[in-house]
Amino acid sequence: MGTAQIRKSFDEQIEEVKQEILKMGSVVEEMLSGAIKALGARDRELAARIIAMDDVVDDYNLTIEERCLHLLALQQPMARDLRTIAAGLYIIKDVERMGDYALDIAKAADKLAQAEPLTTLVKIPQMARIVQQMLRDSLRAFVDRNADAVFAIAEEDDQVDVLYRQVRAEMVGLIGQDAAHAERAVEIVLVARYLERIADHITNVGERIVYMETGALKELH
Repeated sequence: MGTAQIRKSFDEQIEEVKQEILKMGSVVEEMLSGAIKALGARDRELAARIIAMDDVVDDYNLTIEERCLHLLALQQPMARDLRTIAAGLYIIKDVERMGDYALDIAKAADKLAQAEPLTTLVKIPQMARIVQQMLRDSLRAFVDRNADAVFAIAEEDDQVDVLYRQVRAEMVGLIGQDAAHAERAVEIVLVARYLERIADHITNVGERIVYMETGALKELH
């Protein structure tokens, strides 16, 4: 195989890894969407299906990691390629953690479905919509090598932080009115916290995209 063919094969393998990361992210997005739907609809069956999907994310994580390590071991990637593979290895860890938080939201949905509803959830779905868009935008930016898109994603993270603080303040107020609200209120605060942490991990993905394209690590938080 000539040098040009080797390079073409390597580029194709890099692209395949990027597409696998997109698929992994789409599973996490589906988990997150389903978990929030289960929370709002008090649907324990849906929550159980989302919980089971965590294994799919874990499988993607292991498979993609193996492919990245294979490329590092058997090829001689140039600096930009090396940064792409390294970014991919970091990104799948962040995406895997996002899946864990979506799993936690599904577990909270199952728990809250077994008790009387505490309040109408408004800000939680707002947070989820922003986070889902952030996830889609960040992974698309990775595939397209679009570092400029990352800075808008970081601004959306600030919106999620604001909503999280509002949810927490509202739940503290409900607990102050009646201590019997405490357990359910804490679960809702935890859901908001999980969404806030997913947004933080998405921002980490953005930092890796900037590194991949520029060679410089830049904090976006």
